[in-house]
Amino acid sequence: MSFLAMASQKSLFTLQKSQLEYEYTILMSRTNVITSQMADYAQAKEDEDLDEDPFYISLEKTSEYLQTEAESVKSQIDVMEQEINSLKTMVNNGIKNTCSLNLIGG
Repeated sequence: MSFLAMASQKSLFTLQKSQLEYEYTILMSRTNVITSQMADYAQAKEDEDLDEDPFYISLEKTSEYLQTEAESVKSQIDVMEQEINSLKTMVNNGIKNTCSLNLIGG
């Protein structure tokens, strides 16, 4: 019956993975908005040097931060997928073993 506990843990991990995927989507959306703002600002200031423009630098740093956060969340999603697959295998093996024992003992 321990496979029932593993199935519950798998469900919890699946929920956590969904939350991480949602967070990843938000981060990528925000990154796209910032990138668009950077392009618009650069186009509006095409004759100026943006390397020392405080607003543009702020947008760059925000974009870099969001990309780093998105990469971190993506790696967490990958770990969760591995854990889910591992638990799925253990649950399936537990069910098979229980069924085999019932057939042999029955």
